Amino acid sequence: MALVYQPVMQLSGILVSLLGWVLSCLTTYLPQWKNLNLELNELEIWTMGLWQACVVQEEGGMQCKEFDSFLALPPELRISRILMFFSNGSGLLGLLLSGFGLDCLKIGERQQEQKKRLLLFGGMLFWISGITAIVPVSWVAHSTVQEFWDENIPDIVPRWDFGEALFVGWLAGFCLILGGSLLNCTICSTEVHPSSVHYAVAEQQDQCQRLETETRP
Repeated sequence: MALVYQPVMQLSGILVSLLGWVLSCLTTYLPQWKNLNLELNELEIWTMGLWQACVVQEEGGMQCKEFDSFLALPPELRISRILMFFSNGSGLLGLLLSGFGLDCLKIGERQQEQKKRLLLFGGMLFWISGITAIVPVSWVAHSTVQEFWDENIPDIVPRWDFGEALFVGWLAGFCLILGGSLLNCTICSTEVHPSSVHYAVAEQQDQCQRLETETRP
């Protein structure tokens, strides 16, 4: 049964990780990390991302302006840029390594140990990619909550709220960690499988020897 479920788990891990990597890249460039609704003008919704701030108007559509300086950004946005780039890069490298380590890939069939190592490294990179995607999203969410409930800010001042990109980033990190876990589970199953095979072969040989001794005159 392990031989049947192993390729299915590997493909499932790759597909889930691929989904997480795509969502992580999407989170990096979405401008909806923070949303701001103006009570004085309900027809306008301000959004802020890692690269630009946008205003959504009911009649004029969306207009965006990129940030002029990297150093002028808040600390959470500066570090979030770096972490999201690292997450996207490690996720891409994990896809390449684990892709070459799949059992369904005919390349390197006789080098099973190396393919296991590729799957292991790929799964670890997916974990790292998932964690580095969750950290900046959670940090921005934490700072948004602190600013929202800050008593030093007057009540008439508009408050930033969670944007859609935060939820996409949490889902991306979960998918990357889940995909890496599935790949590492297949490695654990392949490590146990050879011993069971040798035991079964040895048991069959013993049975054959017993039959031969019994049938001899």
